[in-house]
Amino acid sequence: MKPIHPASTSRRRAALLGLACLLAGCAAVGPDYQPPKTDLPPAWSPAAAVDTPAAPLDAGWWRRFDDPQLTSLVERALAANPDVRIARARLRAARAVGAQAEAALWPSVGAYGSATRSSSGGNDATSSYGLGFDASWEIDLFGGLKRGVEAADADAQASAATLASTQVSLAAEVARDYVLLRAYQLRIGITQANLDNQSQTLQIAQWRAQAGLVGQIDVEQARANREQTRGQLPQLQDAATQKISALAVLLNVAPGTLAPELKDASAIPSAAAQPLAGIPADLLRRRPDIVAAERSLAAATARIGVAEAARYPSLNLAGTLGLQGAVLSALTGGGAATQLVAASLAAPIFDAGRLRQQVEIRSAEQEQALAAYEGALAGALRDVEDARAALANGAVRADALAQAVQAARNAALLASFRYRSGLVDFQTVLDTERSVRTLEDSQASTEADNVMAMIQLYKALGGGWSADAADPTP
Repeated sequence: MKPIHPASTSRRRAALLGLACLLAGCAAVGPDYQPPKTDLPPAWSPAAAVDTPAAPLDAGWWRRFDDPQLTSLVERALAANPDVRIARARLRAARAVGAQAEAALWPSVGAYGSATRSSSGGNDATSSYGLGFDASWEIDLFGGLKRGVEAADADAQASAATLASTQVSLAAEVARDYVLLRAYQLRIGITQANLDNQSQTLQIAQWRAQAGLVGQIDVEQARANREQTRGQLPQLQDAATQKISALAVLLNVAPGTLAPELKDASAIPSAAAQPLAGIPADLLRRRPDIVAAERSLAAATARIGVAEAARYPSLNLAGTLGLQGAVLSALTGGGAATQLVAASLAAPIFDAGRLRQQVEIRSAEQEQALAAYEGALAGALRDVEDARAALANGAVRADALAQAVQAARNAALLASFRYRSGLVDFQTVLDTERSVRTLEDSQASTEADNVMAMIQLYKALGGGWSADAADPTP
C-alpha cells in the first residue's frame, strides 16, 4: 500500500472532522418536550380544612410520631424490603442505559494486531505483521442519538422518582400496620377490662340470687353478657398477630421474628403537628409518582424523535491507522505506515411504511404517557382532599366519642349502684355495660383511624420527598 503524505493526511482529516461537526450540529428532528400545562385549583377545599399548627414536611416524616419502635420498623423496612431493592436496582440499570446512550455520541476506538504466514507451491513462506488502531463514528445527522440520550436521561429520572414513590408507600404501609397493631392491642386491653367488670357484675347477680332478691335469669343474663365479651378476645388477638406477621413481611424477615419486640401493648402513636398541605401546585414537586409520570412523558416525547430520525439518512465514518512489515521488528523500526479513512451514507428507500408506523407507535405511547400523567395528578389531588377531610371529620368524631364514653361510664356506675339497692332492673345494668364496651371500642378505632388519616396525608403529599434526596447512589 502506498504511504500517504502527512500534510495531505492532516488536511483531509481536518476537512472530514469539520464536516462531521457541521452535520452533527443539525437540529434534532421530532417534537421538543414541553412540560404539560396543568389546570390546578388555587387552594384546597375549605370543607376539608384542618385548623391545627402546620409543620413542614421532611423525608423522615414518621419521626414526627415520636415513637422509637415505629421509627425502627420503618427504617429497617426501607433497608431490606424487596420492592425497594428491586426499584433501586432498576434505577442503577436506567442510569447505566443513560450512560450507554450518551457514549453512542462519541467515536469508538480500538486496537488490532495481526500475523500471517503463507506459502504457494514450492516458494518460500512469507510472513506479514500488522499493528494499529481503528475507529468508527456515527454522525448524529438528524439528532436521533441526541433524542435517545434525552429519553434515557428522562427514564433514569423516572426510575429515581419511582424508587422514592416505593419508599414513601412502604413507609406509609409500615406505619399503618403498626398503628393497627397498637389499636388491636388497645382494644384487647379494653375488652379485658370490660370482661373484668362484667365478671364483677355476674358475681353481684349471683349474690343477689342467693339472697332471694332476684331470679336466676339475672345470673344467666350476666353470664351471657360476660361470655359474649370474652368471645371477642380471640378475634382481636388473631388480628394483632396478623399485623405482626404483615410487618415481618414488609421488613423481609421470617414470620414471628417481630413477635418478641411487639407483643407487649403500647400506646397508639400520635404526631405533635399535622403536615402543611400548602397549595395544590406543591404536589408537582412533592409527589414522586407525579414526577415519575412527568419524566415518563418526557422520555416518550424524545422517542418520537428517535423514530423520526430513523427515517432519514445516516452517516458513518471509519478510519484505520497502523504499521505493516514482513518481520516483527519492522513494527517498531519504521515499518510501512498504512491509513484508511472511509465514509458511508445510508438512507431508507422502501420499507412498506415500517419506519413511519414506528413514529406513529411512539406518538401513541406519548399520548398514553400524557393521559397517565393527568390521571396521576387527579388521583393525587383526590388523595389529599380525602385525607384532609378524614382528619377534619375524625377530629369531630373523636371529641363526640370522648364525651359519650365518659357519660356511658358514669351511667354504668350509677346503674350498678342502683341495681345493688334494688332500684333498677338488671336489664339496665346490661344495657349500660354494653354501651361502655361498644363506645370504648369505637373510641380506640377512631383514634387509630385519625392517625392513619394523618399517615395517608403524609403519603398523599409525597412524604416530604425531594428529587435531591431520592437516592444518593451514583
